[in-house]
Amino acid sequence: MIDGLIAGKLHGQPQQRTGQSGKPFTTAKVRTATKDGGTVFVNAIAFAPAAQAALLALAEGDSVALSGELTPKVWTDREGVTHPALDLVAHAALTAYHVSRKRQAVEGQP
Repeated sequence: MIDGLIAGKLHGQPQQRTGQSGKPFTTAKVRTATKDGGTVFVNAIAFAPAAQAALLALAEGDSVALSGELTPKVWTDREGVTHPALDLVAHAALTAYHVSRKRQAVEGQP
């Protein structure tokens, strides 16, 4: 298991689904930038209610940071070129909303 923290922008709208056990989960795709100017897509799934709520409150293009268990993957495009990808089981999410809310609390604003 690799514990990781990724940050990027949502690619598409997060989707809430229900598993075979009847428990809800949320999936999202996050586009992250690499230091060489490339992009890596992170396929995220969240089972924790707080992480699900945070993801579902966002829209495509919104910034998000997720922490959880990372699994490296590789996918092949139509031309046969391989690209890196990551799967993430998100345990926690941090959004711009959370940052502004915490900032207001520290400054004593309602």
